[in-house]
Amino acid sequence: MYIIVTGAAGFIGSNIVRGLNERGITEIIAVDNMKQSGKFRNLVDCEIADYFDKTEFMDMLTSNTFGSRGAAVLHQGACSDTMEPDGRYMMENNYRYSMTLLDYCQRQGIPFIYASSASVYGSGEVFLESRKFEAPLNVYGYSKFLFDQAVRKKMTKRSAQIAGFRYFNVYGAGESHKGRMASVAYHFYNQFRSTGSVKLFEGCSGYGNGEQRRDFISVEDVVKVNLHFLDHPEISGIFNVGTGASEPFNNVAVATINACLHYEGREPLNLTEMKERGMIQYIPFPEDLKKQYQSFTEADIGELRRSGYVESFLNVDEGVSRYVGQLLSGT
Repeated sequence: MYIIVTGAAGFIGSNIVRGLNERGITEIIAVDNMKQSGKFRNLVDCEIADYFDKTEFMDMLTSNTFGSRGAAVLHQGACSDTMEPDGRYMMENNYRYSMTLLDYCQRQGIPFIYASSASVYGSGEVFLESRKFEAPLNVYGYSKFLFDQAVRKKMTKRSAQIAGFRYFNVYGAGESHKGRMASVAYHFYNQFRSTGSVKLFEGCSGYGNGEQRRDFISVEDVVKVNLHFLDHPEISGIFNVGTGASEPFNNVAVATINACLHYEGREPLNLTEMKERGMIQYIPFPEDLKKQYQSFTEADIGELRRSGYVESFLNVDEGVSRYVGQLLSGT
């Protein structure tokens, strides 16, 4: 029996595979689309039993040729580009693919743990797992929202665990292939290392320069949540996965720069000092983003806590410092 990880060569998926390996689990089926071939690097240090292309795997599921080899599915595969203009592709990749996997797990009676997204909340400022607070701003958010609705309909008659995680702003090792969709921590790191400064957006929607706030969560914590639910197949539901605390983009920039300075043997600086030295600069907010942008997110993690997850989360200073250390060491 195999644990199936979709999006296994991607950011969160590869970290989950690594987390399973750390437990001594190597009977893993990795599923992904390697059209962007550079993603293979995320799996080089991982141990898996087999790899299937996403399309091939879907065909096996729909024709019932994969059979009962799965012990659980950790579904992380998705198009996460919020600016993707092809809505048909987005819905096929994120919604229909997820439905096929969900149906397979329900037929087999095995756990289905999947990635949703905080994008389902749109521009709202209440982040509770309730339909009345959900209003996605783009087709990516809608694809995640629609699948969550399908899951809700199946919950009362499920044959096995169904657990969905509304990830907030995830950062950490293994995201370099994401390009523009990589975290701000990753972009700030590269900007500072190449130019000695980082660029943040000017203020918008009532927020000052760099003061737009997000709930930034380390991929290390995301992996812990996934593995906790894998250990507890009796728990089902849709849960926010964030730290429960929002922090401004300025904090991410300061943490990133100070981690780089520490590596260079230099003293840490505060935000004011960094701005005075030109290490932090602000650029105009892009017009094409304004109607699709969440200026504030903060996960309400009450449901996650009530489900039995009690682990603490890394804050931005802790998590980004660890991440920059990994980037600097090449791990």
